[in-house]
Amino acid sequence: MIVPQTPQDAVAVAGHYDELDPVYRRVWGEHVHHGLWETGRETPAQAVEALVETVGDRLRLRPGEACVDIGCGYGATARQLAAGRGVRVTGFTLSAVQARHAAAHPTPGVEIHHRDWFANALPEGSADAAWAIESTEHMADKPRFFAEAHRVLSPGGRLVVCAWLADPAASEWTVRHLLEPVCREGRLPSMGTREEYEAMARAAGFTVTGYEDVSRRVARTWTICARRLLKALAMDRDARRLALRGRHRVFAVTVPRLIQAYRTGAMRYGIFTLAAAGEDAAPE
Repeated sequence: MIVPQTPQDAVAVAGHYDELDPVYRRVWGEHVHHGLWETGRETPAQAVEALVETVGDRLRLRPGEACVDIGCGYGATARQLAAGRGVRVTGFTLSAVQARHAAAHPTPGVEIHHRDWFANALPEGSADAAWAIESTEHMADKPRFFAEAHRVLSPGGRLVVCAWLADPAASEWTVRHLLEPVCREGRLPSMGTREEYEAMARAAGFTVTGYEDVSRRVARTWTICARRLLKALAMDRDARRLALRGRHRVFAVTVPRLIQAYRTGAMRYGIFTLAAAGEDAAPE
């Protein structure tokens, strides 16, 4: 597990997304996660939606199911899957700004809460499926994340986790100059490996039914972000103030680090498909 030199917590994560909200939405939009390129010809908007559809496919979502979006951001993923798959979604975000944006874009079947996942207040066994797209990185207690997801899911319930992962063979140089700074600058309390995630999931009672490394198909997210960020910095004084000054000034430096982390293989992007104990928990 890669742990940053400066400890990060939920307050720091919320502040990061609240204060950088204008930059995130201008540079990438309402989906605060990677895009997934299947053919290489997709637009960025199509690519981010493709990742959401991949999650929906892995979960085998059925109309009417109760779902949970853990770390839902602006609610874009919840809205897409509710509208396209006919499911009901309850989402949780630490960011007050993201929650207000979601409230301003209501969608039937979607309910977004400004609340920590560890205080979700959902009844035990109340959800059929859940997903966490690039949110576990921001949780200091990852075993507790899996335990809480297992509590909320019904027997046989499905969970998909899309996560930034550290290569277990990453060199000391890449850890020091790429992965640790990415954690510190991106407000990640830790970055785990595939093996660590699977061990935590199993300890919580999940069966790992699938895993896919899609690093090569998501990596271009950051080259696109870099170009858009440079344009925003050149044209927008407010963007320059947010991205280059104050406690978030490292944001502009983090993007090149992420590009290099993918190029060196020090960082991976994995999609885990998990099942709670029950009839649907047999490995694929």
